[in-house]
Amino acid sequence: MEIKTNEKIRVRLESFNQDLLKSSCKKLIDLVKTHEIAKVSLVSLPTEKRIYCVLRSPHVYKDSREHFEIRIHKRILDISYDSSINMFDLLSKSDLPPGVLYRICLS
Repeated sequence: MEIKTNEKIRVRLESFNQDLLKSSCKKLIDLVKTHEIAKVSLVSLPTEKRIYCVLRSPHVYKDSREHFEIRIHKRILDISYDSSINMFDLLSKSDLPPGVLYRICLS
């Protein structure tokens, strides 16, 4: 039976603010780089745009409309590490700013 020495964690980050997302990614990368056994790769995903069309006046003037847009920026961090490190606890206790959604998946 073969013992698995390298494990992998995938962290998916999403945010409306691109600068906040970049700083969170940099913070996680710096946190992982403190352990020399870990290897990190960053993948940028396409930005999702949601466009909403709203009538300016609810009763008359149906041709007058406003368009609003929400952009969701996404990144994926793939972390390969040695099984001797408890990387899951280290990442779950990291202090990310509010406004950044992150999901940690073990694989």
